[in-house]
Amino acid sequence: MLLINIFMMKLILLSFISFISSMYFLMNNLMYFFEYNIFYLNSSNIIMVIFLDWMAMIFLSVVFFISSFVIYYSKFYMEGDLMINRFIFLIIMFVLSMVLLIISPNMISILLGWDGLGLVSYCLVIYYQNIKSFNAGMLTVLSNRIGDVFLLISISWMMNFGSWSYMFYLEFMYMNYEMMLIMIFISLASFTKSAQIPFSSWLPAAMAAPTPVSSLVHSSTLVTAGVYLMIRFENLLMKIEFISKWFLLLSLLTMFMSGLNANFEYDLKKIIALSTLSQLGLMISTLLLGYTNLAFFHLLMHALFKSLMFLCAGIYIHNLMNFQDIRYMGSMSKQMPFISLCFNFSNLALCGFPFLSGFYSKDLILEMIFLMNYNNLIMIMLMISTLLTVSYTFRLIYYLMFNEFNFLSTNFLNEYSWELNKSVILLMMMVIISGSIFSWIIFPVPLTVILPFYLKIFPLILIIMGMFLGNFFYKMNFIILKNSMFMMLFFSMMWFLPIISMNGMVKNILILSKTLFYLDNSWTEMLIGQKMIFYLKLSSSLMDMLMFYLNSLLNLFFLLIMFWWYLYFLKL
Repeated sequence: MLLINIFMMKLILLSFISFISSMYFLMNNLMYFFEYNIFYLNSSNIIMVIFLDWMAMIFLSVVFFISSFVIYYSKFYMEGDLMINRFIFLIIMFVLSMVLLIISPNMISILLGWDGLGLVSYCLVIYYQNIKSFNAGMLTVLSNRIGDVFLLISISWMMNFGSWSYMFYLEFMYMNYEMMLIMIFISLASFTKSAQIPFSSWLPAAMAAPTPVSSLVHSSTLVTAGVYLMIRFENLLMKIEFISKWFLLLSLLTMFMSGLNANFEYDLKKIIALSTLSQLGLMISTLLLGYTNLAFFHLLMHALFKSLMFLCAGIYIHNLMNFQDIRYMGSMSKQMPFISLCFNFSNLALCGFPFLSGFYSKDLILEMIFLMNYNNLIMIMLMISTLLTVSYTFRLIYYLMFNEFNFLSTNFLNEYSWELNKSVILLMMMVIISGSIFSWIIFPVPLTVILPFYLKIFPLILIIMGMFLGNFFYKMNFIILKNSMFMMLFFSMMWFLPIISMNGMVKNILILSKTLFYLDNSWTEMLIGQKMIFYLKLSSSLMDMLMFYLNSLLNLFFLLIMFWWYLYFLKL
């Protein structure tokens, strides 16, 4: 336990230092490079580079801040675990992998952090050592390996330009075929890590991990790595308009699909996971529309309120003896008032409720999109997706706070421990005040968006409409879909993406591998390995038979000689 306290204090100290450094970098417009040459090949250097600017430092500050409270939370949430030290070390490795990805401009060292996130997340997802966790872990790590392959291809393709550092490509004024391929591969790698369509099925499956891991993964580490990489390559991204339009459509579809499916989901952690997926779609859509700083701003705000949301959900699940079905819950505000207060703050921040942290980023994103001249499809999908976000949030509040309590007994429902509650107090304060603070930091000159009155109050209208729509989904449940099993499964299973990505892909690949196994056996094993052994055994057995016959003939020959000698001496 002393080790956990040491880690927590060190991370809080690093968070404070990073935050102060980011202020200094931003005010003085500074960027620092630290280089160490490791290897040289054909004009391409493998250099260990550390690149520090205001964006990296402020992101590091948020990652350290959240991870410190997640570790402190784990101290009490996982106190019955015999291997808690191993769990803490895995979390530290996870955070260090994210730090390596943030501070590295070189694609080789980015790949180390990228791969570290994927491998450590696999160890954390399978932590509970059961079949469900194992399947979820395999789906998570194999989906992320697709992104690793795309990143490796982009690294090999970058040898055409003589540098593996993304800083080298920021000033390119022209876009040729090779540069377009690099950007496509990096975007696809980011889509796998940030779980955009068609790689979305692993994100809800990763909920098999312990809740502290889910809080860290879904707020500031694994899923945000793809968004952060695209932010760093945003200069190239803006120059391939044709490709970025298709990526924009996929991210909008991800946002719409996850928001729709969250309204038909009953697993508490999966609802929050789908809300993460929805917000990731919003971030990437904002980035592809050209608002890099806005996407980064929403990334930071989302990290803070989503980590708080997961920690509160973990306390609910812990007190309900590991039940996650929201239909069992109800009257939580009476049983656990403080945790319910924190949970509602994070939920309202997710909705973009005025003057909470999510409001400053989401409202500004919507206003900037209203200001620009985009086509109607983008506008409609963004508005519907925002409406669905408010809808599933208030549906969750109705189930947890206003529903009747449907569990067995209320005797074990309490605030659990004051120590566990202390881990969410500072996060709740940040959810309240961080929006205005970070908006002053990232946008030192206030953005004034002049819009007609009906567009100016439209985000508030969306929140009010979402409250009524959430109440409708809460009361109707699956009644409107019960006549159609296909539609019910379609809306509750992410448009069949898990079936397509797991059963569809894996089953066909296994059938193909079985066919290729016979082919491989026929050409290599049977003709080279097994056939050689077979012929050697055959020749050995033939030699044995021949030697047996030779020995027999030799014995007969000696017998005949002895017989003839006997006859000869008998005549004498």
